[in-house]
Amino acid sequence: MKREQHGITLMSFLMVLVLVGFFALIGMKLFPMYSEYYNLKGVMKDFAAQPNSASLTPAQIQTDLFRRFNIAYVESVKKENIKVIRTGRTAQLNIAYEVRTPLIGNLDAVGKFDYTVDLSGTPAE
Repeated sequence: MKREQHGITLMSFLMVLVLVGFFALIGMKLFPMYSEYYNLKGVMKDFAAQPNSASLTPAQIQTDLFRRFNIAYVESVKKENIKVIRTGRTAQLNIAYEVRTPLIGNLDAVGKFDYTVDLSGTPAE
């Protein structure tokens, strides 16, 4: 009687394990930067929903935003990344920044994030 073998070999299992480990490493390195970006979006939407947000000075906006960023664990945004754009009676808040995370050895992952909200004082969607 001939016996049939089923399943994968040890070498195939190791290759699958290395591949899964590589993608898990990439995910663990990239997740924090995207998590921070979604926290930033939430903070900006909440700030824009304030009734007086359009009438604040840029210094007041930065102070309030950095207080909120501290609570929401947003650490990559610097003062030079924040821009308030005023056109007539409307105002927009734009934050554009870059995050660099070391991946493997001398390879880095770079994330560029840019988000704009209208400072209208209406609730966020």
